[in-house]
Amino acid sequence: MAKLYFYYSTMNAGKSTALLQAAYNYAERGMRTLLFTALLDDRADGRIASRIGIGSDARKFTTETDFWAICPPAAPHCVLIDEAQFLTKVQVRQLARVVDEANIPVMCYGLRTDFLGELFPGSAALLAWADSLVELKTICFCGRKATMVVRVSPSGSVEREGQQVEIGGNDRYVSLCRKHFSESIRSGRCAGWE
Repeated sequence: MAKLYFYYSTMNAGKSTALLQAAYNYAERGMRTLLFTALLDDRADGRIASRIGIGSDARKFTTETDFWAICPPAAPHCVLIDEAQFLTKVQVRQLARVVDEANIPVMCYGLRTDFLGELFPGSAALLAWADSLVELKTICFCGRKATMVVRVSPSGSVEREGQQVEIGGNDRYVSLCRKHFSESIRSGRCAGWE
């Protein structure tokens, strides 16, 4: 039976790598997948790429994309979505329908929270609707599990306000454990920033 999966983590935890590995596993067995990534991130130009150098072409989705209208007619063996935090609540329900009515597994990969510790709308919907929640782990500079991320300005100060989404600037995000996230927000400085 198909399921809706949400693989979530902080920045630089290997979410895209895990997605690409899953797509490879399906392809190796002669099975078709549909890969999607957010058009919002225009740097990718319709490509899912991992920090370790692997990548694959993908369809771009916007807030207007209707996954129910695309996925069952294409009849893939699996649907894989990168940057799932940018899905809308309606799209998460469409993906649940793909799973429930078309019996196609859907694997979503994305961030859980933003740089202020707030849930992204797509992530909140996935946390509520997914059949399986899987945390991909990465570590804080102190060695604890990183569950949060701060955005650091070019001068090194922790940003406490601003747009939820900033395209580019991945080098300005630091994954931290909750303790160091809280300390960084309070002090305005990130101990793990170098």
